[in-house]
Amino acid sequence: MQYYISKHVKGDFHSIIEKVTELLKEEGFGILTEIDVKETLKKKIGVDFKNYMILGACNPHLAYRAFQAEDKIGALLPCNVTVIDQGSGNIEVAVMAPLAMMSQTGNASLTEIAGEVEESMNRILKNLK
Repeated sequence: MQYYISKHVKGDFHSIIEKVTELLKEEGFGILTEIDVKETLKKKIGVDFKNYMILGACNPHLAYRAFQAEDKIGALLPCNVTVIDQGSGNIEVAVMAPLAMMSQTGNASLTEIAGEVEESMNRILKNLK
C-alpha cells in the first residue's frame, strides 16, 4: 500500500502553498506546523535543496476522535502535506495516505476516522488547480 497520495500542478511554489492552505481550511484543517526544508537544510548542513515545504495539518474534531480511540496516535499526527518544487513550474503536492498509515494500528475506530480524512485529502487534491 502506498504511503502517500499526490498531484502535480503548474504554478508558483508559494502560490500553491497558499492554495493548499485554503483548501485544507475549507475541509476543516488548520496548519499546526510549517517546515521549510530548503531553509533548514541550508542552515543546518549548508546544502542547497529545492523548495520543499512540509505543512502539519490538523482537523481538531477528527484529531480529538482519534485521541479518544488511541492515546498514542499522536505519533502519527498531524497529517503531513508536502509541497515540492519539482522544477519548470511543476509543483507536486503529496499528502500522507491516512488509511495506509492508520491501518497499521489495528484499531477499527482509527481506520474509520482515517477514511474520513482520506476523503478530505482526495477532495483537496481534486480541487487543487
